[in-house]
This record gives sequence, structure tokens and C-alpha cells, in this order.
Amino acid sequence: MADPTDLQRDLQTLAAELQRLETEYNLFFAGRLARPPQATRARVDVMMKRFDRAHFDSLALRFRFSTLQARYSTFAELWDRGLRAREEGRPGPFPRRPTATTPAPAAPEQILHVASLSEPASEPEKVQSLYEVVMEARRARGEPVVPFHRFADLVREQVASLRQAGSTEVAFRVTVKDGKVNLTAKALKREQA
Repeated sequence: MADPTDLQRDLQTLAAELQRLETEYNLFFAGRLARPPQATRARVDVMMKRFDRAHFDSLALRFRFSTLQARYSTFAELWDRGLRAREEGRPGPFPRRPTATTPAPAAPEQILHVASLSEPASEPEKVQSLYEVVMEARRARGEPVVPFHRFADLVREQVASLRQAGSTEVAFRVTVKDGKVNLTAKALKREQA
């Protein structure tokens, strides 16, 4: 393959400059450059005018220049519209970054402990273990601690009410959601014989 001619090298330089100009305008409209890239645009303008007056021996080179010229023309129109819109204080063709922060997605529920009780009076170690997990989680989040006797009464009441509904065993789950400690009681399904 033959070495590229001066005209081919100049077209490669023009393509590189056009790419650079596009990048600088993207940075400007994204807010990373304080001013539009006028020096780079003036340099590309001069190169475009020089090639517009040049004589191309090859149709391939002429086609390449025409493609670059059309691309530059399209981008120049877009950039001018964006600048005009910005000066007039209205939204233009370039999206702006949202000013308000989007709320973070809610944290998933974190399960700390699960225990099943059928008769709290005969399972004091399970009630004590459940109490310790709940109170430790409450202390860690700055929530007040509940006395053990009140907690044990709550557990007995929950088991009694769910047993009246026909359940023989109750599952207690200690979770943390949205920074708060939750204790939930759920009747376990009876096994069918």
C-alpha cells in the first residue's frame, strides 16, 4: 500500500480536529468547560474552507471530505441551537443533569433472628434469647429498651391469640427496616395428618 498523500494526511488531521471539537462541545454542554471551544472551532472552520476550495483527484477523497463537511455542518447547527437556548434560559437540545437528587432506593429488610414458640411459659430460654436479640438491636439504633417482663407478656399474648386462631406454633421474626427494629409474630401452618 502506498504512503498516504499530503491530502489524505490533511483529511485525517481534519477528522481528528472535528472529533476533538465534538468532545470539547460535549464537555462544555455537560458543564465541565466554562466557555465554548471557540479556538478549536475557528481552526476547524479554516480547515473546512481550505478543503472546500481544494481540487480532489480522487473520488474517494472527495467523498471523505463531503462526509466530514456534512458532519461538521450538522454538529455546528446543533451547537448553535444549544448555545442560543442556553443564552435565552430555556432547555435546549442537550439534556441537563437533574438538580434535585433522586431518593435512594429503600434498604431491604434485614432479618436478625427467627424463633418459633409453642408455649412461652415452658420455653423461657427461647423467650430470653429473643428478648436479648431485640434489645441489642434497639440499643444499637438508639431506641429505648423495654423491661423483660413487659416483653415476655407481649410474647405470651401473641402466642395465645394465634393459638386461639388454630395454630400450635408461632414464629417470631426480628427485622430491621428503614432503621427501625420490628418484631413480628406469624402463625405457622398446622401439619395435616
